Amino acid sequence: MSRHVIVTGASRGIGAAIAQWFIERDDHVVALSRSGDAPSGCAKAFAVDVADSAAVNEAVKSAIAEFGPVEVAVLNAGVTRDGLAMRMSDDQWHEVLSTDLDGAFYGARATMASMVRQRSGSIIFIGSISPFVGVPGQANYAAAKAGLVGLARAIAKEVASRGVTVNVVAPGLIETDMTNDLGAAKDAMAALIPMDRIGQPSDIAGVVGFLASAEARYVTGAVIAVDGGLAMGL
Repeated sequence: MSRHVIVTGASRGIGAAIAQWFIERDDHVVALSRSGDAPSGCAKAFAVDVADSAAVNEAVKSAIAEFGPVEVAVLNAGVTRDGLAMRMSDDQWHEVLSTDLDGAFYGARATMASMVRQRSGSIIFIGSISPFVGVPGQANYAAAKAGLVGLARAIAKEVASRGVTVNVVAPGLIETDMTNDLGAAKDAMAALIPMDRIGQPSDIAGVVGFLASAEARYVTGAVIAVDGGLAMGL
């Protein structure tokens, strides 16, 4: 039976791979991204800046009206604006926090009410191992992704009795446009991966798919590293 799945940041990279995973299993996938682009096969795509709570609410409301209650919400949208903390501008700090943390909260808040009413559902935040291993130049990104852990665990306790699970997937070094911007730091990090390879977006999508499945109904408040052993389980 097809599920209603919402994926933010679905236009490329990890978000696109996650959307594709659900599409291949005949789910109705609604994609949210700034550009409005989405993988072929998505049931609907909205051009939404997730840092705009009103826009997120409107998109989710429209999706629910067309496809029914949200059964899976994957909050993946994120940006980086790297720079050493002592030189980081207010704009660099606020843009990352607004998209990566505020946007994740807005998406969760907009989707969870329909899950609570149905007494089932999965909310999955896409975090990072960055706050656990420390990456120079990513104070803003690490702070936002660390915030997702507290956010997820607080919400998990609020909705657990209603059959809704809330978890965080923490990718390591994954082959995306975002990590390509790391330059030499990417090669240095890759050399530390015990599995001796950079991850692919599909590696993340499979774990997200598991957390959204019936087999993971007893998993909530978890932070799962998908990093080839780089952070060794956090």
